[in-house]
Amino acid sequence: MPGPAADSTVRPRLLDAADALLARNGYADMTIAAVAAETGVGKGSVYLHFASKQALAIACIDRMAERVLGTLAGLSQERTSAPERLRVMLHARVMLRFDYAQGHAASLDDLLGAVRPALLERRREQFAAETAVFARVLESGARERTLRRVSPAAAAAMVTATNSLLPYSLSTAELGQRRALQQRVDALADLLLNGLIPPLARRRHS
Repeated sequence: MPGPAADSTVRPRLLDAADALLARNGYADMTIAAVAAETGVGKGSVYLHFASKQALAIACIDRMAERVLGTLAGLSQERTSAPERLRVMLHARVMLRFDYAQGHAASLDDLLGAVRPALLERRREQFAAETAVFARVLESGARERTLRRVSPAAAAAMVTATNSLLPYSLSTAELGQRRALQQRVDALADLLLNGLIPPLARRRHS
């Protein structure tokens, strides 16, 4: 196993190289040898960090999901009302994934087809972590009386609803243009938030 120093320098470079190859050449040509050549290391160094090409591809998706979670956590701390934070967060969890997928549009279906079975458990864990962030904002909104007090299931419902707009659920063609997807997220956010904002708060919000 590589030591901490190696992890902090080589692993991110390998992920950057793999992401670049996925975007440029597609999953089929993102080989361990190609990643090694792109990074300027030996194939053995790649295998020290990733057991297989599939593991490397999944790690790229995991890194993107970690960035999404970090962004959501940051947005949840903004000094705006809870409804405003939720709206921005709903946009972010969809659009950040869309932008990543668009960079790999040429081979997205092949990539997801190759890693989907191994990705399912990770997705459950990632979505649970994102649900927890949404739940904290819902609780904050209930305390500040800008949102109705709802059950913890409401946060999970927000994640489940926006999952329908993620690249994992839609093909590249179905994802469409960025602006069109933003409009779909807007409509979904309106639907989700209108039932949560008390009448008095809604009048102040409008």
